[in-house]
Amino acid sequence: MSPKFQAPRGTFDVLPEQEHVRARIESTARGLFERAGYRRIETPIFEDTELFARSVGAATDIVRKEMFTFEDHGGRSVTLRPEATASICRAYVEHGMHKLPQPVKLWCAGPFFRYEAPQAGRFRQFNQIDAEVIGSDSPLVDAELIMILDDLLGELAVQGVRLRLSSLGSPNARAAYREELKTYLRDHESELSRDVRDRIDANPLRAFDSDDGGTRAVMAEAPTMLDRLEGEDAEHFAEVRRLLDQAGVEYALDGTLVRGLDYYTRTVFEFTCDRLGAQSGIGGGGRYDGLVEKLGGPPTPANGWAVGVERIVLALAEDEAAALSDVFVAAADGQRDQALALVTELRRAGLRAELDLAGRSLKGQMKQADRLGARHAVILNEDGRAALRDMSTGEQREVDRGRIAEELSGGTR
Repeated sequence: MSPKFQAPRGTFDVLPEQEHVRARIESTARGLFERAGYRRIETPIFEDTELFARSVGAATDIVRKEMFTFEDHGGRSVTLRPEATASICRAYVEHGMHKLPQPVKLWCAGPFFRYEAPQAGRFRQFNQIDAEVIGSDSPLVDAELIMILDDLLGELAVQGVRLRLSSLGSPNARAAYREELKTYLRDHESELSRDVRDRIDANPLRAFDSDDGGTRAVMAEAPTMLDRLEGEDAEHFAEVRRLLDQAGVEYALDGTLVRGLDYYTRTVFEFTCDRLGAQSGIGGGGRYDGLVEKLGGPPTPANGWAVGVERIVLALAEDEAAALSDVFVAAADGQRDQALALVTELRRAGLRAELDLAGRSLKGQMKQADRLGARHAVILNEDGRAALRDMSTGEQREVDRGRIAEELSGGTR
């Protein structure tokens, strides 16, 4: 029988067997950020709609098609946040963070929302981890951010990861390139998808992200901003590359990488994962030197990235197997009170400890310990003796009840 209610299309339930992976992802990220001097910030889940229209770009797919926008009871237009950078920059301006020692290094984690066609790795509600460095135009910022994301995916042991790297240049330099690209697109207009044709004037760079076969064939021969870099833009990108080379971070140059948001300038990057199929992007970002000023703050260079938590979970799905318990206490008849006391002692010692709560036989309790993936089982026998079993090898030995917590604390984690 099918359930009466199901999660809305494009959303999901985080089940207990998946949560340990998510917790490990955030814990690993938190450790990297804290060691690098990043501080956590939290912004509202919904914001004034104009914030995203002004920052993300009115011609982007996010603003045109994908935002969850509604009027509140006061008639104000509000939007569930589709990304983090605009909100963090709004907070930077609103709270006068430009007065703090620069750059300000921030990170956040939480849910975001886009009305997209649901498919593997793409949801309408999704979770991201986000890092931002606001207040410095140094190539060191670009390199540090890329290296932290590279370290995060490395520490999590995500397999099949590749880094794509490019530059969109400064706004002034890109203006001339946009005109060149518009001319090229108009020369091939009949071969382009209708959506791309409609946006030649408003957002020509988005043609690089088209899935249409004819458009992709046209864009394979299109000029790229990466080929047009000059002066300070070229110097900045060369220094970013030198720093990454020095750190041993492997990357591939890709002039077709433009990202999906209008605020990007100069360095842009994306990490992809072979395990994710068509939706291979696992995280990325870039520099956005004009965004803070556009939101009412002083001229402020900045850079940042976001990584998709669900996409990391999918990439790790083949490798993750969690032990839900360090120890399961199995008790013979007459020993259940002692089992509860022992479990309480073990938990206070910092161990994940469980006992039978369903009245199973001793044999049934050992099957339950195996189902839970417990590393060890403590067996309390009717005669008062206790045995400790290694669940992976089956080896078992008698132990002193008074020293069980001490023995397990030193050998299970």
